[in-house]
Parts: sequence; structure tokens; C-alpha cells
Amino acid sequence: MTDPLDAPSRRILRDIDPSAWEHPADRAALQAARRIPVFDQVLRTIFGIFGEKPIRLAFQANAVRVGPRQFPEVWAHYLEVCQPLDVSDPPELFISQTPLVNAGAYGMDRPFIVMNSGTIRLLDRDEMTYILGHELGHVLSGHVLYRTMIVLLMQLAQMGFPVVGLAARVVLVALLEWQRKSELSADRAGLLALQKPEKTLNTFMRLAGGGRDDETNLNEFLIQADQYRDGGDAADMVFKVLNLLGATHPFHVLRAAELRDWIEAGDYDRVLRGEYRHRTDDAAPYKDDLAAAAKAYREDAQTFAKQFSDALRQTRDRFADGFRRTTDA
Repeated sequence: MTDPLDAPSRRILRDIDPSAWEHPADRAALQAARRIPVFDQVLRTIFGIFGEKPIRLAFQANAVRVGPRQFPEVWAHYLEVCQPLDVSDPPELFISQTPLVNAGAYGMDRPFIVMNSGTIRLLDRDEMTYILGHELGHVLSGHVLYRTMIVLLMQLAQMGFPVVGLAARVVLVALLEWQRKSELSADRAGLLALQKPEKTLNTFMRLAGGGRDDETNLNEFLIQADQYRDGGDAADMVFKVLNLLGATHPFHVLRAAELRDWIEAGDYDRVLRGEYRHRTDDAAPYKDDLAAAAKAYREDAQTFAKQFSDALRQTRDRFADGFRRTTDA
């Protein structure tokens, strides 16, 4: 990690409000989760059991806090990554020893970021910039409380803890749906931190399969993403939904396709031109956020319905063709 960050080419997005990068489906999914009658009760119970301090102590006991004297190059890089998103008070950053390439933002009152050691070993500097910007996006968007609750609920469910009854499982399913949408928001924040669209999209390919630049091809990966998103028969469409039910993140190919769509729609360029809501601006009317969120889900539902209809028709046509061949023989 010796190459200087290309700071002069990156715009500092002064006073940018997180709504500039938040996916409307992120807000919609969280609002939907909050409408579950037991939602607040379950989360208050979890918070009462654990609270802020035990969570922080768990990471402090089994990870290294990054600073000027520990992982100093990572620390200097982290401070540079904070600049484009105009973060003046960076959350604490920890590095945990594990070969898995991953990172996360956690906490309740005082968010912090944990990055696996495998991440800094596999990814190059630009890819690391995206990862750190992604996690900063979670913090700035206020995602960390609910992300932390998901981790705790999943751990308690595995342990068979009494608090994780049917009500808590309903809350967990709703939170997982929200978290998958929140990742799309944080992906946009990571892009705004790096400000290199092609390199950002390439990072998803690295996360999906590793590999060196000389043995992978971004265009082929994006073709694969389109094929996954749009292809398959009716059974495939059902399996795609089922595969995501217990997942905390959308698949890397889908995240790449979603971020590419945001770039091609012109929203990324508009933010770089300074056309974004500022933290000092009045909040958008709730009904505007709700309308945007409803539109996003409606479009997703329409797309899924069309894809399912097309897949069903293709399956029927293939079946009919096969039946004709059988009878002709």
C-alpha cells in the first residue's frame, strides 16, 4: 500500500447528506420492518441484554485498533478516504485476524468499523478505498444499529436463546430484507469515496472470485450479472428469491449490476457536480421519500413479474416443443 491516493482527481463532497446515495428501497424496507408490531419490543429486549459496552469490548478484545502506531499506512489511507465524504470525525477502525475478505460497521451509540485482515491482503489500494467508503456509508446513513441487531439476532437464533421466538424471527427476516437493500446504498457511498466507476465495479468481481487483473475481465463479469438478473426459467426465478432469504448481502453480480444502473442513470455524475442534498438543508418531506421508495419497489415488482412471465412462457414453450418431438417420434 505505497501508491499515493489520487486525491487531486477526487472531489470533496462538502456537507453531503447521506440521502444523496441512499437507495429508496433501503428506506422503504426499513419503514416496512418498523411497521411490524413487535419490532421495537424485540429490539429493545436485545439492546437491554447487550447494550453498547459488551459489543465494543468483544471487538477490542479480539482485534487491533488502527491508529498512527498500529497499521499506520491503513490509518493514513482511512483518513484520506474520509475526505470525499466530508467525514471530520472518523469512526474507530479495527482489524480482525481472519483470511475471509470482509468488513463491517457495528455499534449502537458509537459506531465503529471492523475490517478482516484478509481484506487488506487481497485488495489493492483503490479496492480498499471502496471498502472503507462503503462502511463509512453505513455509518453515515445510520445503518449500524440495525446491522448490529441483525448480528445479535442471528447469533442468538443459532444458540437457541429464549428471546428468539417466532416474533424475533419475523423481525430478523424483515431486517435481513432491509440489510440487503442497505448494501446498495453503501455501495454508492463506496463509489463516491473512490470516484472510479470501473475500478469500483471491478471490486465486486474480486470479492466474488478473487483473481488477478490478468486473469479476469470486467465486461464478462457484467455480462454474467445481466444473465443472472434477466435469465432462467420459472423455477430459476423462484430459486433466486429463496437463495436470498437468509442472506445478509445481495449477490456480488447483482450489486455490480445495480451500481452500474445508478451510474448509467446519471445520478453519480449529478452528485459529483454538487447536485445533492446538504446536511444543513431541510429534510425532504416524508411523503417524498415514501413515494420514491414505493416507486423503487413497484419497479422491482414489475420487473420480477415480467421476468417471471417470460420465464414461464419459455418453460411452457420448451415443454410443448419437447412433447411434440416425443409424439412425432
